[in-house]
Amino acid sequence: MSWGSELWDQFDNLEKHTQWGIEFVEKYTKFVKERSEIETNYAKQIRNLSKKYQPKKNSREEEESKYTFCRAFLTTLNELNDYAGQHEVIAENLTSQIIIELSRYLQELKAERKSHFHDGRKAQQHIESSWKQLESCKRRFERDCKEADRAQQYFEKMDADINVTKADVEKARQQAQMRHQMAADSKSDYSAYLQKFNQEQNEHYYTVIPNIFQKLQDMEEKRIDRIGVCMKTFADVDRQVLPIVGKCLDGMTKAAESIEPKTDSKQVVESYKSGFEPPGDVEFEDYGQAMKRTASDTSLSNSRDVKEKPKEKSKGKLWPFMKNKNKGSGPEDFSHLPPEQRRKKLQGKIDELNKDIQKEMDQRDALTKMKDVYVKNPQMGDPASVDPRLSEIGQNIEKLQFEVQKFEGWLAEVEERMPSKSDTHRRSGLYETQNNTTVSTNCAQDRESPDGSYTEEQNSETQVKANINPIPPTSTTPEFDDEFDDEETLPTIGTCKALYPFEGHNEGTISVAEGELLYVIEEDKGDGWTRVRRNEDEEGYVPTSYVEVFLETNAKGAMTYI
Repeated sequence: MSWGSELWDQFDNLEKHTQWGIEFVEKYTKFVKERSEIETNYAKQIRNLSKKYQPKKNSREEEESKYTFCRAFLTTLNELNDYAGQHEVIAENLTSQIIIELSRYLQELKAERKSHFHDGRKAQQHIESSWKQLESCKRRFERDCKEADRAQQYFEKMDADINVTKADVEKARQQAQMRHQMAADSKSDYSAYLQKFNQEQNEHYYTVIPNIFQKLQDMEEKRIDRIGVCMKTFADVDRQVLPIVGKCLDGMTKAAESIEPKTDSKQVVESYKSGFEPPGDVEFEDYGQAMKRTASDTSLSNSRDVKEKPKEKSKGKLWPFMKNKNKGSGPEDFSHLPPEQRRKKLQGKIDELNKDIQKEMDQRDALTKMKDVYVKNPQMGDPASVDPRLSEIGQNIEKLQFEVQKFEGWLAEVEERMPSKSDTHRRSGLYETQNNTTVSTNCAQDRESPDGSYTEEQNSETQVKANINPIPPTSTTPEFDDEFDDEETLPTIGTCKALYPFEGHNEGTISVAEGELLYVIEEDKGDGWTRVRRNEDEEGYVPTSYVEVFLETNAKGAMTYI
């Protein structure tokens, strides 16, 4: 079906149809552009989401990376970030393969359509002008014929009238002949122009217009085909990223399948195991017999000596359930950590130092080889230029080896102190056979020191000596576990008077003013701390060396059962 033959008289409708086709291309281009913007915004939001939940750069990140579910979540976030990248690829391909191409094609399409319709209007104007000229020739021929008829009738009238002179008749005859000649000439012109017009009209409707309309038809078919190609590309752009999107999803699935609950449970043990042994049984105390108290800084016999200027700080052990909440990296030997955690930290530090030593040794070997090359080929370089660097590396290795020896010494010390499994049974038997005084002393064994470090147990003489010459604690006193806040109200076993002011910044402690009177609710267990109460809502720990204690007769110190 050809537009030229079938739609020869539908010039205006074809003009409207082709204009609508161009508007459709513009609409489709706008649609693809908005889809591209959606993909770009979606990718941006997905990237922001992935970035938002990425682990922060702190010590907690290192701790979280040990667990399989945290690593799986991190992998999911990374895969999600790659997934967002594929949506960016979709947006880029839509822009480059469809939007830009259609925008360029639209300009060409508009120019081509304008040119074809310009030619069509020009041909239409030409045939209309020819038709007007034909009509003019026809009217002139008609007018000349009428004039010739009138002249002939006037001549015949003059010729029949006897009163008219012969000259007038001759004049009328000549006028009639002239009019007939003009009519003949007009007829000849009209006939010639009519033949010419018919030829032009035939060429217009069978050649010129069909050619123009055929070009418009070809243009329209190309436009439709181009839209079809773009729609196929629209789908292919999505299909091209499906393999990579599938890999991203497979990565998320594989990460989820890599989660191992048993491994994470084991990691909790590795992360928080202290290495302490549970305390033994608490012995029955017979109040039918006189109590035998161990010498401590809370006993009445030593209360007077407490006022002396302290020279040495007591370093008894706290119970294992206290935790150090002080911020900071702690001592270099990690003595603020429980034995098991300290051992792991020391071992990790040793491994790190050994890696540094290996790096330095590799550099030394490389420089030694370079020096050998310089010795054999002096033109390549001066062998002496390498010596300063070799000397510096040697010093670095010595320093690192010294550090390794230092940490290995601390590690050996920790491993010696850590109890073996067989010690548990012997220690349990030890608790069962000791008397009241020994029980009171051993309750403080295998515990952390006030600053959270693990220290060797001290004999009662050292404790008495330390408590007689106490050093007022510094602000590095540890914070106590929150679980002590939930204990039942302990009975009052005595009173005490503050010898020094104590600010008590850390959790679990209480601030006191010099000379203030407080109630004692728990004796010093050998760890250097006494638990006191100001009123029903305020209670906490104060350094034993800061107070003078007055215990009530036959009063039993409150015990914390662990």
